[in-house]
Amino acid sequence: MTTIAIVSALHEELAAVLELMPDEQQEVIGGRTFWRGHLHGHDVVAVLSGIGKVAAATTATVLIERFGARRIVFTGVAGGLAPGVRVGDVVVARHFLQHDMDASPIFPRHEVPGYGRALFDADAALSAQLARASEQVLHTLPSRLGADVMQAFGLETPRCHQGLLISGDRFVSTTAESLALCEALPDALAVEMEGAAFAQVCHDYGVALAVVRTISDRADDAAHVDFPRFLREVASRYSGAVIETLLSQK
Repeated sequence: MTTIAIVSALHEELAAVLELMPDEQQEVIGGRTFWRGHLHGHDVVAVLSGIGKVAAATTATVLIERFGARRIVFTGVAGGLAPGVRVGDVVVARHFLQHDMDASPIFPRHEVPGYGRALFDADAALSAQLARASEQVLHTLPSRLGADVMQAFGLETPRCHQGLLISGDRFVSTTAESLALCEALPDALAVEMEGAAFAQVCHDYGVALAVVRTISDRADDAAHVDFPRFLREVASRYSGAVIETLLSQK
């Protein structure tokens, strides 16, 4: 049976997934707790990656080398960049890029030295499955979240977007930073801190990767959302529902 890894950066997101695994067993490696178990007939290992690209790369390597993961699904939150990518929407990555990679003038800006490229791809088939699962979950949001939560965060008709996700070791939370990223990378849908590192490691090992991110804010000066409440009442419910829907697909 092929092992599938489920990864989040924050505890609230992973907790919703662990609740779905009735037989998980813990193993600590490199300071991280890995939970092994089963979900809808799949051999699953779940883990918190930690925040940032180095933590992400370490986690991805352990999942592949020690647990034999051949498919990795990352679920978490991100800041929206592109017009129309709103709070409560989800982004399923098709490509990844490190927005803070800059070895110029030796290499073009954003290109990863030694690879001759800036973009790394998500696995097309797994990402298509993840997008379908996300769409299904979004169609049932009012019943899952309740009218009060929908109203509190201004969630009307959340959408699933697919495209470029950018990552960097910087929490983007000002309008100036957001505008600079949009100008430099106009195709970017959202920004976070781990996806591109996972993508590079999965590229090296030939492992399938899919990433879904719930938009918690617009990565600008107006990003004053009650983040703990959003994680608890929106993002964590998204994560659990999307992963369960994904793994129950035939």
